[in-house]
Order: sequence, then C-alpha cells, then structure tokens
Amino acid sequence: MSPGDILLLLLLFPLLSLSPNAVAGSDDVGVLFTSSRWIVDRTGSRVKLACANWAAHLDPVVAEGLGNQPVDRIASSVRSMGFNCVRLTWPVYLATRTSLASLTVDGSLRRLGLADSAEGVAVNNPRLLNLTLIEAFKEVVWTLGRHNIMVILDNQISAPGWCCSKLDGNGFFGDKYFDPNEWIESLKKMAAIFNSSPNVVGISLRNELRGPRQNLIDWYRYMQRGAEAVHAANPAVLVILSGLDYDKTLAFLHDKPLEDLSFKGKLVFELHWYGFSDGGDWENGNTNAVCGDISQGIMAKGGFLLEQGWPLFLSEFGVDIKGDNPGDNHFLSCFLSVAAELDLDWAIWALQGSYYIREGRPNYDETYGVLSWDWSEPRNPYFLQRISAIQSPFQDPSISNSPAYDVIFHPSTGLCVLRDRLNGRPVLGSCDENEAWNYTSQHKLVLKDSGLCLQTEEEDNGVKFGEECEDSGSKWEAISKSGMLLSTRSGNNGSLACMDVRSDKAIVTSPCSCLEKEGPCSAAESQWFKIVYSNRRGGSSFSKLRSS
Repeated sequence: MSPGDILLLLLLFPLLSLSPNAVAGSDDVGVLFTSSRWIVDRTGSRVKLACANWAAHLDPVVAEGLGNQPVDRIASSVRSMGFNCVRLTWPVYLATRTSLASLTVDGSLRRLGLADSAEGVAVNNPRLLNLTLIEAFKEVVWTLGRHNIMVILDNQISAPGWCCSKLDGNGFFGDKYFDPNEWIESLKKMAAIFNSSPNVVGISLRNELRGPRQNLIDWYRYMQRGAEAVHAANPAVLVILSGLDYDKTLAFLHDKPLEDLSFKGKLVFELHWYGFSDGGDWENGNTNAVCGDISQGIMAKGGFLLEQGWPLFLSEFGVDIKGDNPGDNHFLSCFLSVAAELDLDWAIWALQGSYYIREGRPNYDETYGVLSWDWSEPRNPYFLQRISAIQSPFQDPSISNSPAYDVIFHPSTGLCVLRDRLNGRPVLGSCDENEAWNYTSQHKLVLKDSGLCLQTEEEDNGVKFGEECEDSGSKWEAISKSGMLLSTRSGNNGSLACMDVRSDKAIVTSPCSCLEKEGPCSAAESQWFKIVYSNRRGGSSFSKLRSS
C-alpha cells in the first residue's frame, strides 16, 4: 500500500471519532491531546508540531548558544523562522545527580576548560551565568514560553555527552550508564518540575534506543513503566515513545500494539529519518526509485501507525543545510514530499549553529544547524523556504466540513503551483496562498471550481490553463516509483513529457527524467510534484472528485 493509499484511507475515517487514543474526557487536564492520528487542543483543533531540536545534553549540560546570543533573541529566532516548538534535550543525570544539577553554568563551562564560552554567557546572558544547571534549564523553557513556543522535553542520554554510539553505555536499558530505575526516577522529576509550565506539551521518554542489548521484552516493560511514571507526575503532557535501532523502526508495533497503559488521549510515537541512514542510495541510485522504495520503507517502519489511529512524530530529520551535499539534497526533496502528503508532525535536527564543545572539539560548527555558527542569522534562508510549506497544517480534523481540495507541492523548492495573478499562467509561488486544485479520477488538474485545467501547449513546451479539458494534453498521470513525475502526452506524435519548472518559476514540460530503466540518475527533482490533500481554510468550494 502506498503512502497515498494510506492517506486516502485515513481521510475516510471520522476525524473526530473515538479511537484507541481518543481525546480524553473533560475532567482531564492538559493543553494537548490526541484524536485518532492527530494532535489537537481542547477544542479539537489541530496543533501541528513544527519543531527544532535544541541540544542541552552535551558535556556542559547547558542549552547550546547562550554564549553567542541572549536567550530571548534565540527564542525570537525560533519563532521568526516559522517553528512553533522546540524539542529540548536533557540527560538523566541532570535530574538525578545533585552534584551535576547544582553546578552553576559558569562552573560547568569552566570545569571543561571553556572559559571563552563562560565569558560569552556573562556578556549575552548575565542573569543565567550563576544559576545552577537545572535552574538555567528552567529559564530556557520559560523564555520559550514567553515567546509562545511549545517545548517537548527529550531525554537524549543518561551521562552527558554527544549522542549516539551503539557502545557508549547509553544505548539500552541495562547499559553502563542506563539504569532503568534511575531513568524512571529522572522522568518523574522532570515531569513534576514542569507540571505548572503550560508550554511544556510533551515528554519524549528516550532518544534513539540502540546497541547489542536491544530486545522487545525490555522495550515493552520499561517504555510502559516510563509512560505511566510521566503521566502520573504530569497528566498534562503528551507521552512520546521512541522505537529501536536509533529510532528508525517501530515495525514491531504492527503485530503487538502497546495496549496496557492506564491512560488515553496522550500517547504519541516518534520516528527518526536521515539520509545517511539509507546508505549511499541518495548519492548513487536512481532518485525516483530510491525515493519510492525508501518512502515505502518508512511506512512499514512506522507510517502504518497513522492508519491505525496513532499520532506519529518525526522527531528528528536533518541535512547539511549549506545545500552543497547532493545526497542530502535528494533526500530532503523526498522527505518533504512524504511529510507534506502525510501532514506529519516533525522536528528538525537542529537549531544550534555550534556547540560549546562536541567530542572534545570546542566551538564545533553544526552544519545541520538552521542557525549560523555564531547563532546570529539563518545559515541558509533558501532552506527555510523549502521547509516553510510543511510548517503549517494541510489538514485540520476540527474543520472536517470545510471543502476538500488538492495542493500541487514542488518539494525541491518548497513552493506550490499557483495561477499568476498578472498573466494568468501557472507558476510556482508560496504555498501560503493556498491555491486549490482538484486532481480528478481522470487525472485532470482542475483549478478550484473554475473549470480551468492545466494543459500543455506545443509552443516553448509551455503549460497553460484551458477550458477544453478532454484532449490528451490535459491528462497528467503520476509515473515512476516516486509517484511524483506528472506525465502527459502532447504534440502531433503524442510524445511523453513531464511537468517541469523553469528558472523563472514558470511551469513547462520537458522529457521525463530518471525513469527506472535509465539506471543511476539524480536529475529528476525539478520534475517532482506531490499532490497533497488539504482542507485548510482558504480553498475553493468545489466538490472532491478524486476516486478511491
């Protein structure tokens, strides 16, 4: 079953009907709940998590960047870049080892030889310098709250340090630094500390379980204990459970769901997806085939939970944000297409542009960071454009009576196909403009309820709007394993061509690239278009014609 098939099945479900994790009763507390596969507020309105990971679990146990910029400025940057949420990491020992938690920020940095960083905190965040590590952590959370930013507390590791190795002693229950009882105690304490912090909306129990000790018996035993401990200490928060093998798989839940929890309406599962986890496929393979195959794999590893009525939070994905890594660029286009089609909640790794110290190297540059090395500006504004379309929800279960429509999303730019208001031609533009399409069962792309459809024209291989929608040049069929090449036949000889984009963002056709028979090929992404279902307000009032 394809991601599109699964999405269509989901849309047939009553979006606010009771499910295994339906919205809890009115006597329960909390700011967020779950309803079928959605995260919602008390009114049932969708709350989409569009988060950035902010590390505070490394050796200093201080939120990164406080020596570079004031914490208020960092929080403001999070909001201005379009994120509504931070996944803030922490180590077990911050909650359980008084000798660590009682260190001051200044003392923790200086014990590691990071005098320059301590002096930077004194300049940029003088109020935090002499706070204890746990009090400084609270201040970061509360500052994010003042900027209306939600926080998910993520237990990244036990002993502070860079994560993650299979043999670092932090990988699985019973490892050298991973005592299950101490871990549960830490969850209780952190949940209780933030019981009165309304912007703390979730707690992720443990990041990237891994290593030779992995087994399902302990996963079910301890994840259930951890979930119950968090909920008992703080019923307000979502309880977020990770999978195995660096959180790359939750496939075991397909045959054995987690059904024995005492609470409902708060459980979310999380999954991670990085291009480097797929070997060298993104660099060396046919990108149409690679995207199609790996997308199917993601559905098998965790996407099926959406069909079963559980929220799935893609709590880590990331790329080299400079944009000069071809494999990462291919991966990102595929990721964005899946994230848009399934309308996933997600968190990018990472916010931080640099680290105080990472693996023994001070002032380490984080090339996956959305902020620059000195935390002063976005590392790559074009990257922010690419992810902007998935920062807003395409679907909202609370407005299920709103007319449904399609969006034509172009993942390699992060833009959508719109009608140019000046010349009436199809072009790429901001997805916020919310142009509504209808991709019919006859493979026609009809604009709103106007009756205009996309057609090819022989002159300059252009694409135009027309009223005569019955010829072959008005049929756009998705081909290739990626399902994103929108092909048509045009001209006197009926040759096959695919929708494409010119440098001026005009929509044209060109010979279809990277069909599987061509072998290794990486030139297809300008031709990738994803038809995305939406019901967000602002669309047209036409009737949905897509067949099942």
